[in-house]
Amino acid sequence: MVAVVEDDESYRLAMQRFLKSAGFSVRSFQSAEDFLDSGCQQETGCLIADIRMPGMSGLDLQAKLNEDHCPIPIIFVTAHGDEKMRLQAMRGGAVKFLAKPFDGAILLEGVRAALGSES
Repeated sequence: MVAVVEDDESYRLAMQRFLKSAGFSVRSFQSAEDFLDSGCQQETGCLIADIRMPGMSGLDLQAKLNEDHCPIPIIFVTAHGDEKMRLQAMRGGAVKFLAKPFDGAILLEGVRAALGSES
């Protein structure tokens, strides 16, 4: 399953529809806290997360998952990224770091790579 964590509802729904149309099973969450509270970390093969969200940021979520020894491949998407943020995300094990707006084909390539590394 692909999990989408994005606080912008229209963006979250558009990404969910796009991924479903590409054949993926998708669940979406409006916050990192909602994702953590859902208990579906073990069934998540790829996580797509916004960096800047109210409450826990995408980078905070990545740190929490790493701390909990829950190595979910993460693709970060952001409209406000910088090189320092990108480096922090990649050092934390992110699969991709995409600036909004991004090419859907690049997102799908990242999701397929992340799901392929699920073993």
